[in-house]
Amino acid sequence: MLLLPAGMLFPAFWAYSPSRSVAALVAAAHFLGASRGLPQGASIFFGSQYAIGIGLWFAASLVFVAVYSALWSGRSGWPRMLRYLIASVLMSLPPFGIMGWASPITAAGVLFPGWSWFGLAATAILLLMMTTSLWRIAVPIVAGCAAWSAAFWTDPNVIEGWTGINTTFRYEGAGQHAGYEQQQETIAMVRKAAGQGAKVAVLPESALGLWTPTTERLWTDALSDLSVTVIGGAAAIQKSGYDTVMVEIAKSDTRILYRERMPVPVSMWQPWRRLTGDGGGANAYIFYNPVMPVAGYRAAPLICYEQLIIWPVLQSMALNADIIVAIANGWWTGGSNITAIQRASVTAWAKLFDVPLVIAFNE
Repeated sequence: MLLLPAGMLFPAFWAYSPSRSVAALVAAAHFLGASRGLPQGASIFFGSQYAIGIGLWFAASLVFVAVYSALWSGRSGWPRMLRYLIASVLMSLPPFGIMGWASPITAAGVLFPGWSWFGLAATAILLLMMTTSLWRIAVPIVAGCAAWSAAFWTDPNVIEGWTGINTTFRYEGAGQHAGYEQQQETIAMVRKAAGQGAKVAVLPESALGLWTPTTERLWTDALSDLSVTVIGGAAAIQKSGYDTVMVEIAKSDTRILYRERMPVPVSMWQPWRRLTGDGGGANAYIFYNPVMPVAGYRAAPLICYEQLIIWPVLQSMALNADIIVAIANGWWTGGSNITAIQRASVTAWAKLFDVPLVIAFNE
């Protein structure tokens, strides 16, 4: 994570490319390098040949490459700076921002921990300086801040009584959900955590499987004698497909706290199916419910893919979230760098806004 500031060299290489085609290659190298775990993960998730994963890897880069190559300019000075600003904003917000991985702005949490929006603005200014002759000033500033942060780094704050429960369950392939035995094992983990003093236990994405009245009864009965609140990931079936959700379980009461704003494109979010009348796939709630109330806190919920893009976390923090709750199900990543990038990203955001962070991953 402390190497995130190295990505801030991207705008300099992009800006000083001798031609548009070279700028496109620079953008491709940046995106493909950061997402290099995708071919392996995609081949495991879809149960297909590695070549299919490579195809999806290159396809995923097309939006990023297209935006930055289209906005590249051979003119130096403020026109180039303005074009980079436009490209960065486009890649941070829907619809282009849906594929806005590997944004250098994520380094703000490393360079300026605790600076909140001022740190975000300072990082944006440094990125814009990288596109002009001022890069000679920006590079030493970035290097100095990165070195200082590395020397005095501390992990994000924790809240006493909150715990994230990480698991290592495996699935046979896409579309598989947590079965009865797996849920019993997870319940045992929660009971153990409660016995150690946990008041709020956060479980990974998909830990609760399909959220049905049967699943609800299983969990409420199992926890009825405990004073612990459980926040866990589940899938809730809808007419149009399904929602990836965070569910709160507190003794005999349950409620859906959050519906995922941006599921993983292609593997989960498949909007083209609605155009053909087929339906199915995960629903996207783009700007919906960015903050959820949990045990007296306003939590910024981030499920899996939302940890890799920009607008979900910024939307939540703009609405005064005071803790980040990040969950994911990385069974399909195959030991690649995908979950490490997710952890680095949410940790950087938590440090930037100086808020506690709770992570619960199934890896």
